[in-house]
Amino acid sequence: MMEHAPDPEPSPPPHGGQRRMWVGPRARWVPVVVLIAVAIGAAGLTWLLTTIFEHKQEALAPFTQVVEVDDTTYDPAVWGQNFPRQYEGHLATSEMDETRTIAREATDDDPRTRVAVSKLENDARLVTMWQGYAFSEDYRMPRGHEYMLEDQQLTRRMTQFKQPGACLNCHASLPQILDSLGDGDREAGWAEMNKLPYNEAVEHAGGPIACIDCHAPETMELRITRPAFIEGIARYKENVEGIKGYDVNTDATRQEMRSYACAQCHVEYYFRGEEKTLTFPWTYGFTAEDAIQFYDEIGWTDFEHTLTGSNVIKAQHPDFETWSQGIHADNGVTCADCHMPYKREGAAKITDHQIASPMRDEASINGTCLTCHHSTAEEMSQRVDTIQERWQGSVDIAFDALDALIKDIEANQGSASPEDLTKARDFQRWASFLVDMNVSENSHGFHAPAYQIATLNQATDYARKGQLALRGIDVGPVSASGQN
Repeated sequence: MMEHAPDPEPSPPPHGGQRRMWVGPRARWVPVVVLIAVAIGAAGLTWLLTTIFEHKQEALAPFTQVVEVDDTTYDPAVWGQNFPRQYEGHLATSEMDETRTIAREATDDDPRTRVAVSKLENDARLVTMWQGYAFSEDYRMPRGHEYMLEDQQLTRRMTQFKQPGACLNCHASLPQILDSLGDGDREAGWAEMNKLPYNEAVEHAGGPIACIDCHAPETMELRITRPAFIEGIARYKENVEGIKGYDVNTDATRQEMRSYACAQCHVEYYFRGEEKTLTFPWTYGFTAEDAIQFYDEIGWTDFEHTLTGSNVIKAQHPDFETWSQGIHADNGVTCADCHMPYKREGAAKITDHQIASPMRDEASINGTCLTCHHSTAEEMSQRVDTIQERWQGSVDIAFDALDALIKDIEANQGSASPEDLTKARDFQRWASFLVDMNVSENSHGFHAPAYQIATLNQATDYARKGQLALRGIDVGPVSASGQN
């Protein structure tokens, strides 16, 4: 077997010079690669730092002022030039849920080609509960804010019945109406709007709720523009919490304002005095029983029931009062957190102005419920469905009891004693209001599940006691406050 000869010793450098190292072709590229890598890294770092700086600047100045807005800039499209992202959401309130709306033929009197589903057609017990009142003629599911004024103007409750201008408090952009009626004096405009017939007052309305209703043009901070809320929350703070001289626009926190701004409209109210001043019944608190106590003391009645002669209280849309009794309110979760959540667009954090149910799709659930709950969108959806199904079951029980009481009173008005009839009518009044506070509220039992089911249970109890009282049976206390 042949052996390899050893490699020869390298020759010494000539003339005593240093030996030169041999450099292969791969080694020559190393400095070039390093240089390129450093250049790419430097460019990437520069881009990153520039982006961070730009995003910081964007966050510091989240909008570009294109036009000046002030307290007479009523058109939301003008505000939208400064706040295009928010305005885009505002316009999106025109989107309709096809499961809650139906197509129709436009007419000269009603140009709408799509309207909300009728609640009366879905549940005839509503018609029985409101016999003698305009709501028994026309009552529909709500559409988006974009339609709030149009739907109010075209409902048969307006076209076939006389209504006060106070109704515009919740269905139109109010500052423009008050400025127009009061010649710039909003307090005077408020007094004038309330007492005017609706058909006259609405001529001063420019459109549905707009930016100016909830934002101060100088600072863009949230503000309250409805006198009814300013007065109502001050009365509540003094009577219930012992805080005198409360001014919501200076004393409320920003987090509170994220609910109070919505509570200007999504509340229970009545029309006070001959002036028809829209007023919130918050003297004793926010619960349905607090409202009944207040209404009983002042002798308030919305209408006399045509089948029974009972003096009935009609609930409006008490979302704020109901929410205030729930676990979300107890934990500082506001209306806006669920219906107008924050979202990121670039470095800017903005409020989503497409005011809608957080359960409308998976993305919405992720942006609202799942910011607090460690769950999945599907699990949260099922959880909400379960809550609302349980509530609906309680609604059906209470509604059936109320319906039975109304039919009993109608059938026995000629035979029952005046005293027993009065007791039965009072129980109808209270039961009807408690049922109404649930079915006229928009969360279908979700805003305060335990409280809402408790009020429905109380309504069932009132209705059954009314049936017994009609037959001369002693049912104990005969007032909603539990006092004889």
